[in-house]
Amino acid sequence: MTRIGVAGAGTMGTGVAQLFAEHGHQVVLLDIDQGILDRALREIARTVQLGPLIRPGLPVRDPQEVLDRITCTTEPDALAGIDYLIENVTEDWPIKRQLYRRLDRICPASAVFGVNTSAIPITKVAGCTGRPDKVIGTHIMNPAPLKPMVEVIRGTHTSAATIEHTLGLFRSVGKDCVVVGDSPGFVTNRVAMLTVNEAMFLVWEQVASAAEVDKLFQQCFGHAMGPLATADLIGLDTVLRSLEVLCEEFQDPKYRPCPLLRRLVYAGHTGRKAGQGFHSYETGEPVGQKASVTL
Repeated sequence: MTRIGVAGAGTMGTGVAQLFAEHGHQVVLLDIDQGILDRALREIARTVQLGPLIRPGLPVRDPQEVLDRITCTTEPDALAGIDYLIENVTEDWPIKRQLYRRLDRICPASAVFGVNTSAIPITKVAGCTGRPDKVIGTHIMNPAPLKPMVEVIRGTHTSAATIEHTLGLFRSVGKDCVVVGDSPGFVTNRVAMLTVNEAMFLVWEQVASAAEVDKLFQQCFGHAMGPLATADLIGLDTVLRSLEVLCEEFQDPKYRPCPLLRRLVYAGHTGRKAGQGFHSYETGEPVGQKASVTL
C-alpha cells in the first residue's frame, strides 16, 4: 500500500485521510494545530461508524482499524517517508508557496505532490518545487469518502508517469478520474464558482431567498443540492478565497465576490461546518430575502 501524506486537517484533509485509511493505505496527517488533528480523528471515527446507517450500502468498517492507519503530527519532517502527498491547506498563495518549498526539501525525491486546490494553477505550484514533473492537481470533491469522481489537472510539466500513478492511486480507493488541462479553477470551479456567486447576488439583491434559489435548481434542473447549499457545504470562506484567486488570475471582474458572501464570512457564518451560512444547520432555516440588510 502507498504511504500517503495529507497536509491540512480541515474539512477536506480529514475526508482525504479517511478515504485512504479506509482502503488500507497508511496515512500521515499533518497540521500545525494539535487540536485540529484531535478533532479530525473524532470526526473520522464518527463518520466511519455512522456512514452505513446514514447511507445504506456503504461497507461497515471498524472505526478503530481506520484510525490505526492514521498517524497525526504537527511536524512536517514526519512526511519524510511518504510516497504521495495530497495537500489541502487554505487557499492562500503565500502559505502554500512556503509549505511546498519546505516539503520539497523533506519529502523523498520520488514522491508525487497532489495539489487539492480549488483554483490556484498547478503550474504555479510546481514552480515552487524542484520536481515540477511530479506535481499534479488532485481536485477531490467534498465529502471525499463519498464523491465518486476526482478532477485531475495536468500542469505544464506534469509527466505521463505522474498522471498514470495518480490515476492508479485513485482507482485503488474506488474513484473515477477525468484529466483536464491547467487553468485557474480548472473546469469544475470556473463554472461552479460563477454559479454560486451569481446565486448569492440574487439573494443580496432580494430577487429571491436562498431557499427559493436552491429549490429552483433542485426541481427545475434535478440538482441534488442547490448552489447555495453547495456553497455552504464547500465552506463560504473557501468559496470567497477561490473567487478572489479567480479574479486575480484572470483579471476579470465577473469573478468579483458578492458583498453578501464577504459579510457572511466576516460574521463567521461560513456554512455547514459553522452551523450557519446561507442556510442554518441548527434550525434548517435559510437566509431570508432581507439577509443583506439584517446581517
